[in-house]
Amino acid sequence: MSAESTPGPDIPGDTGTNGPRSRAKGRRRKPRRRHKGLVIAAWTAAGIVVLGGTGAGYLYFKLNGNLKSVDIDQALGTDRPEKADNGSENILVLGSDTRAGGNRKIGGGTDDGSARSDTAMIVHLYKGHKKASVVSIPRDTLIDRPACADTKGNEYPAAHGVMFNSAYSTGGAACAVKTVESITDLRMDHYLEVDFAGFQELVDDLGGVEITTTKSIDDPDSHLKLEAGTHRLDGEQALGLVRTRHGVGDGSDLGRIQLQQAFIKALVHQLKDVGVLSNPKKLIDLAETATKTVTTDSDLGSVNRLASFANGLKGISPSHLHMVTMPVAYDPADPNRVLLREKKADEIWKALAHDKPIPRSATEGSATGEAKGVVSGS
Repeated sequence: MSAESTPGPDIPGDTGTNGPRSRAKGRRRKPRRRHKGLVIAAWTAAGIVVLGGTGAGYLYFKLNGNLKSVDIDQALGTDRPEKADNGSENILVLGSDTRAGGNRKIGGGTDDGSARSDTAMIVHLYKGHKKASVVSIPRDTLIDRPACADTKGNEYPAAHGVMFNSAYSTGGAACAVKTVESITDLRMDHYLEVDFAGFQELVDDLGGVEITTTKSIDDPDSHLKLEAGTHRLDGEQALGLVRTRHGVGDGSDLGRIQLQQAFIKALVHQLKDVGVLSNPKKLIDLAETATKTVTTDSDLGSVNRLASFANGLKGISPSHLHMVTMPVAYDPADPNRVLLREKKADEIWKALAHDKPIPRSATEGSATGEAKGVVSGS
C-alpha cells in the first residue's frame, strides 16, 4: 500500500508550528548525494522477540543481555500529554543511521560514530491490538523543536525552523519523543529504535523478503539495481531499497518513505509465512538478531516485557495495517525541505487520540514524492 492510500472500511481507528504553504509550481526537490538511514515497523523486530521469551537458562539471559533501553519517562518528567484511556497505544519507531560498530561497514550516518535518525514512524495500535495505523514523519520537515533534555540530564534550548530529525541528533531518544509529542499532542507510550546493521542481518535471517517492482530501480548511492519484476531481496538489497531516494519518484525523502512503507507490508507478510516455530535454529537466530537490533524504552527493556508486548501484536496482518505520511507541502523557499500542513495533520492526530480511523481527507493534496505503486509485496 502506498503512503497516501486510503483506510479500508474494517480499520478502526496539538500541532506543529509552520502553517500550510503551497508548493511552488514546476519545482522538484533536488536529490542530495547522502546515504540515509532506514527502518521497520515496531512489531517487525519486536514480534520475533516473542520467540525468545519462551526460552530459558543461558538463551534467555543472552537475549536479555542483548537488549538496550533508555528511560524516556524519567528524562521527560510529567510535562507530557495524558495517556489515552481508550485501550489504544502509540509507539514512536525510529531508524538510526550511524557509522558506529557494524554500521561502519555498511556506510551512512556520521563519521564520528554518533547517531542520526532519518526515519520516524508513529505506530498507533487500536484497542484490542488487531489493527494499526502508521504515520511516517518526513525527516526534512521544518519544525519548532521544543527545549528538551537527554537521558543523561543534558539540556538543550528550543530551536525554530529546524529539520525534524535534528531532535534526535541533538538530544537522542528523549528529545525525539518530546518533539513528536509537541507536534501531535499524543502521548508516546513506547519507543523502539532499529539500527542499520541489525536490519540487514534480520532480513538475511528471515531468508529474504519478496517484493515486486513496477519500474526498474538503479541507484548507485544505495547500491541498488533492480529490473521491473518480482525479486526476493537479501539483507543488503533490502537495505538499499529502504535507503534509495534517487532511483524513484522525484528523488525526495517522501518517495523513499513510500518505498519503506511498501517494504514493511511485505516484511510483515513474510513474518506470517516464515514458519519459524518449526525451525528452532532459525527461531534462535531471529531472536538474537532482533534483540541486538532494537533499543527500547525502559518499560520494554527486558525479554519478558518485550515478548509480552509483541505477543499482543501477532494478530495484525498487512490488510489491517493502514499507512500514511504526515501531511506536508514542499517549501517554496527550499525544494529540499517540507512544511507541515497543520490543519490536515490535526485531522490525523485527533482521529488517533479518539482511536478512530484516519480520515481520507487528512492526506488529500499532500506532497507524496511521486513513488506511489513502484514497490509492492508479493
